[in-house]
Amino acid sequence: MSKSVKLLLVENVESVGIVGDVVNVRNGFARNYLLPRALATQPSEEKIKELAGRRAEAQKMIEAQRSQRVELNEKLKGVEITLVRSCNDQGILYGAVTQQDIAAALKEAGHVVSPRDVRITQTIKRIENFDVHVKLDSDLDQVIKVHVKADRELPKSDETEAPAPAEGAAPAGAGAGHADKREGRPRRDAWMLPDDSNRVVGWGSGKKDDAAADKGEKKAKGDKAEAKADKGEKAEKKSKKKE
Repeated sequence: MSKSVKLLLVENVESVGIVGDVVNVRNGFARNYLLPRALATQPSEEKIKELAGRRAEAQKMIEAQRSQRVELNEKLKGVEITLVRSCNDQGILYGAVTQQDIAAALKEAGHVVSPRDVRITQTIKRIENFDVHVKLDSDLDQVIKVHVKADRELPKSDETEAPAPAEGAAPAGAGAGHADKREGRPRRDAWMLPDDSNRVVGWGSGKKDDAAADKGEKKAKGDKAEAKADKGEKAEKKSKKKE
C-alpha cells in the first residue's frame, strides 16, 4: 500500500503549494488535514482547467509578496529594538521574551514581521543584548539586535575593593608591627628591616624567632639557677671549714 497520495490543491497551502498545483502528500496528512478542510481534492483535467485562472492570480500574489520580503529584508539591516521587562535583582526575567514580543516590537518600529519569521536560537530570560534572526524566506535571513532592559534600576554589586594600605603600613592580616605581649618586642616579618644577622625574615618566621627566643631565655634562667646553687654550696663549705 502506498504511503502517499496525489491531490489537487484548491487553496494555497503553505509549504505545500498554491491553488491548482498537483502535489504528492502523505496519506495521513491528506486524510486528517487537507481533505477535511476542503483544501484539496482528487485531481482531474476538468478541475485543473477550472483552477488555472486562480493559479495565475496566486502566482502574481506570490511574486508581489517576494518583492515585499526582499525590501523588508533590506530595511531590517542594522535594526535594533529595546524591550523593557520586569526582573529580579540578579537581572533574571520573570517571563521569557517570545517570538510574538519581538514581532510586536518590530511592528511598532514600522517593520511588519510574522512571529513565525522570528527565529530565537536561545532562551531570552535575562537582562542582556541578543542577536535574533528574522528569516523571511529560505534565502532572506537578517540578524537584528534585541536589547532587553530592566523596568527599574537594579542594585549594584555588594563587592567592594579593599582600600590600599597606607605607605609604610604592614600588609593586612600579617600581624606585622604588633608588639609581643610576653616580651614587649615587635615581631619580625618580611616587611621589616633585616635582623642583626643581616637575614631577612620571611612571612610567618616571627613565630619561629619567638620560639627560639623563649628557648634561649629558659636556658639562660636554668644557667642562672644552677650558678646560684653552686654559689650556695661553696658558701656552705666555706662556713664549715671555719667551724
